[in-house]
Amino acid sequence: MNKPLLLSLATVALLGSNLNAETMYTKFQAMELNMKKLQHELSELKAEQAQLKADALKAKEAAEESDAEAKNDDDDEESVSERLDEIDETLTDLNKATNGSHLKFNVDYRYTVENIQYKMADGSESNNDAFMANRLWLNMNWAATQNLSFTGQLAYNKAFGARSGANDGAYETFDWIANENAYNDTLRVRSAYFLYKNDTFLTADIPWTFSIGRRPSTNGHLVNLRDDDHAASPMGHNINVEFDGLSAKFAFENVTGIDGMYVKFCAGRGLSNAKPRISSTPYATDTTVVPNIDLAGLIFVPYDDGQYSFNTQYYYANNLIDATSLTNPTLKTVGGLHALTANIVANGIGDGISDFLDDTIFFVSGAMSITDPNKSGGGMLGRTEAKTGYSVWTGVQIPSLISEEGRWGLEYNHGSKFWRSMTYAEDTNIGSKLAARGDAYEAYFTEPLIEDMLSMQVRYTYIDYAFSGSNGFFGNATGTPLTMEQAVANGVGASVVDTAQDIRFYIRYRY
Repeated sequence: MNKPLLLSLATVALLGSNLNAETMYTKFQAMELNMKKLQHELSELKAEQAQLKADALKAKEAAEESDAEAKNDDDDEESVSERLDEIDETLTDLNKATNGSHLKFNVDYRYTVENIQYKMADGSESNNDAFMANRLWLNMNWAATQNLSFTGQLAYNKAFGARSGANDGAYETFDWIANENAYNDTLRVRSAYFLYKNDTFLTADIPWTFSIGRRPSTNGHLVNLRDDDHAASPMGHNINVEFDGLSAKFAFENVTGIDGMYVKFCAGRGLSNAKPRISSTPYATDTTVVPNIDLAGLIFVPYDDGQYSFNTQYYYANNLIDATSLTNPTLKTVGGLHALTANIVANGIGDGISDFLDDTIFFVSGAMSITDPNKSGGGMLGRTEAKTGYSVWTGVQIPSLISEEGRWGLEYNHGSKFWRSMTYAEDTNIGSKLAARGDAYEAYFTEPLIEDMLSMQVRYTYIDYAFSGSNGFFGNATGTPLTMEQAVANGVGASVVDTAQDIRFYIRYRY
């Protein structure tokens, strides 16, 4: 029973050897192979230990058996226990070497080709029959302790054969969409933050979390469905931008008995006002440019039982900007914005009516925006007084009709004349459909090609604008709503989009 643990010794030697001549992939492959062998040996030893315990118990209980035989079984059991301890220790070392105590990476690459068509207010047309782009996400995770972890993501998004898709001029200081538009092949930080979590808050049975950094604030709640991603916490109906800030979440389910109840506080800075490093007063406030843009918000989920949920969100952003005029892109501050949204989600319809309905998702979302113009800013959205805008959005996602894992979806949203969202980073290259002052229709189907590693999607998006300015900023120059007829009468019919459509196909690799 005391045979040498050859696998364990080989693994320890592997961990301590110099493998510079080997690739990291080869090294990890060797470690994982040894781990599988050790796990198999561990399983066999545990079964053997259980049998020995049963044999020893029978020997002790049987009065007719000799004491020597019982002692023999005890010795064998002790030997197996020692071997189990050695293998457990080796497996722990292997886990640390391969993932347990190291930053773990995974890759998300997507190739897209899109047919993009625009019809302008004056009847002219613009298009791109095959706009192709690469998008790469390098995801990083590291759980340092049970309570503390780090998550990060590096990204680039570029058009084929182009290192820069556009020169944004005055808007280059904004990084709300740095990784969402086809920009160039420079890897940028899309998110980087630590997360602290605990099961109690000030001795109360309230699980809570705290996080600060470049937060995951794109592909949020409900938008994630068509994007085939896990949802970030913001509700994508009225905010979808990259952001630097902090959040704190408090779960009240244990103290209230209400399923899924929680409150989440969020705050961040969308633009920092500071002088350049190479100046007489580095990073001091610069009174010649727009001030800091700050945002604070609250997410309140009063009920979520895993199938049905009701979700609400409010935020206020100050010092929002616009171009000085259509011909002068110099930025100026025009005012603030209140934004509210609420949605109801059914993650499965009914209770056992059919497998199809059990796996169907349906949602309805409503949102409202209220402008808060500065007295000296010249007004917001073409008005000097506060204006309220509305938006409704509904969608359904059903199981694929041709595969077990695929998902198909239909969505519709409508925005009023003064509707304004902050959804510039929405993954729709013809402009944010959820920002539309008018009607938007979308259909998509996502299908796996090779397990959960390689997938494809075909998506059709059509936007029928009733008013201009849907994808502008917040002031009068780019945000004033004009009908198509007014745009033509004002001589800007060639630059105001009447309808837009995007047929997109992608292949996506995730591992």
